[in-house]
Amino acid sequence: MSPKKTRIITALLMAPVAIAAVYYLPTPYLAAAVAAIVLAGLWEWSALAGLTENIPRSLYVAGNALMILALAWGSGRGLFGLKLISLIGAVWWLFVCLWLWRFEFARKDTSLNRSIKLLAGSFCVIPAWCALAWLHGSSTIGPRWALFAVAIAWAADTGAYFAGVRYGKTKLAPRISPGKSWEGVFGGVAAILLLAVAATPWLGLFWSELGWLLLLTLVTMIFSVVGDLFESLMKRHSGYKDSSALIPGHGGLMDRLDSLLAVLPIFVIGKSWLDL
Repeated sequence: MSPKKTRIITALLMAPVAIAAVYYLPTPYLAAAVAAIVLAGLWEWSALAGLTENIPRSLYVAGNALMILALAWGSGRGLFGLKLISLIGAVWWLFVCLWLWRFEFARKDTSLNRSIKLLAGSFCVIPAWCALAWLHGSSTIGPRWALFAVAIAWAADTGAYFAGVRYGKTKLAPRISPGKSWEGVFGGVAAILLLAVAATPWLGLFWSELGWLLLLTLVTMIFSVVGDLFESLMKRHSGYKDSSALIPGHGGLMDRLDSLLAVLPIFVIGKSWLDL
């Protein structure tokens, strides 16, 4: 079976499980499941950052697990911690844009650069977990909003993939990810804007609020591309083609999480700011 077909089949099998989990699981159970997934992603990230031995990698993942546990415990006393870390995460992705611009930053395999990349992994993962927990538990329709945020990443990735395969000619960032094209980005934009229009009544919004939802969705989608490129940059720095072979047809678990990690804090902060 071709890699393209394998990728599509794997995505079709995973999507219903993910949709059901986000929509039906109570927030604490979803938060626990997502924590397990993102911590597994950090195990892959530790290798991209330059850790090769299992004990340091395990300690890194365990440290992040303790931070998530502390935030989960604190959320029982109020959402301030989740909101603050989500905001820090949104600001972090602005710094990632600068890192992509100066893509040679921290490329050499030194102790300092490994530490920077490990810290970057934590800044990617923990705010995304906080944002999802906050968004999902924010109201009775919180699961709908959480599913919509996740769907932005999926729709952007799907639209970009098919548009890029069919029309892709103009490279987006050839020195970071040669396979990505501007045509793919525009395909992703079309997909997420259609998604936003279709989801407006389902999210309990008035049609007069559609413009703000379209704006939020578009900005979020832009950062989904940033997340995708950032993981590609880490692969390029480390010399890895894939972060693991865990998911058939995909470049590893982080390959499925990269855009979503950027989407969640950007989306939840934007939604809160726009009061949607």
